[in-house]
Amino acid sequence: MSVASDGELPTEWRPLAGMARASHLWRELAAGAGEPNVFYEPAFALAARPLHGHDAGAVLVWSRDPPRHLIGMFPARIEERRFGLKLPLLVGWTHPFGPLGTPLIERGAAERVVGAFLDHVARDRELPKLVLLPYVEEGGEFAGALRQEVARRGLRFGAFGRHRRAMLVPGDDRATYFERALGAKRRKELGRLWRRLSEAGPVSIDVARAPSTIAEAMPDFLALEASGWKGRAHTAAMQDAQVEIFMRDAVRELAAEGKARVMRLVHDGRTIAAAIALISGDTAWFWKIAYDEAHARASPGVQLALHLSRALLAEPAIARVDSCATPDHSMIDHLWRERLSLADYMFAVKPQAAGIFMLARGLEAVARRARVSARILRGAIGRR
Repeated sequence: MSVASDGELPTEWRPLAGMARASHLWRELAAGAGEPNVFYEPAFALAARPLHGHDAGAVLVWSRDPPRHLIGMFPARIEERRFGLKLPLLVGWTHPFGPLGTPLIERGAAERVVGAFLDHVARDRELPKLVLLPYVEEGGEFAGALRQEVARRGLRFGAFGRHRRAMLVPGDDRATYFERALGAKRRKELGRLWRRLSEAGPVSIDVARAPSTIAEAMPDFLALEASGWKGRAHTAAMQDAQVEIFMRDAVRELAAEGKARVMRLVHDGRTIAAAIALISGDTAWFWKIAYDEAHARASPGVQLALHLSRALLAEPAIARVDSCATPDHSMIDHLWRERLSLADYMFAVKPQAAGIFMLARGLEAVARRARVSARILRGAIGRR
């Protein structure tokens, strides 16, 4: 624990492995965060740590006055080498199962917590002085406070990978959202496909909310995922014991707090589509979906996504739903009309680090262009 001078907030760097001891304070922070992030909830993060965060830690910001409580948490990893060079960076902790890097900050405290975070990284000899925070919500309170504080201190700053992914933000008109978002022709086609499916056997929607029913529904999701393209690509959870354990543990622990939903589309007694939604505060995340490709002509994935959307709209405490999808997603972009703007933020915490920042920013830009070119090339080869 460190405090530089009177008036500053106490801060520390703590390995994530040691955060379980403070999980009650961590949960309180998550519950009162101005910008919820389910992937930084203790139930999810501690389940993900053995697989994706064995070397992760967090800069913690504490209240100054008793009773002491957490008011900020910035999960991150120390990356000693980047681009093949010894170029240490403090990198915000994200991974393929946790596509959001906005830190947990007590509602209304963003400015002073961001300042305390920057001060701690600047003076902690064990932490790099260059920071890269992936998947930051650009329109959020944290991003605004960070940009403002970095500019005030005269620090170097850059943004990479700006993109927008689908988001459901119904506002006050929840009842008619899909009448506005989907055209009449699309609604009619989905209705026709549902009727065709019903003609071949009974169709029903099952929503699991309780831990016991979620535990019963998870095997259906895992089996469907393994039967589809992820199974063929050997990336399905059931094909990796560690991944399966993580997913089961994360969903189970969130379900125990009422923060998980598993929805299934059942046709003639058999699950043909399953989806997982996670919840924190007033936000939900459409985390995973899988469907039986044998029924692809009936669009079971789209049908289930539509029913899941309506189920979440029926929960008044949920103000928005993040799709967790890639930009321009072929399915969800046509159902949800709002967009979430994200970017990766790189900055130096000391003015003296301007030179190394310029080098890192240039190398980061080159590396990202190379990855994009490689993806385009692989796509072109695959189409031949």
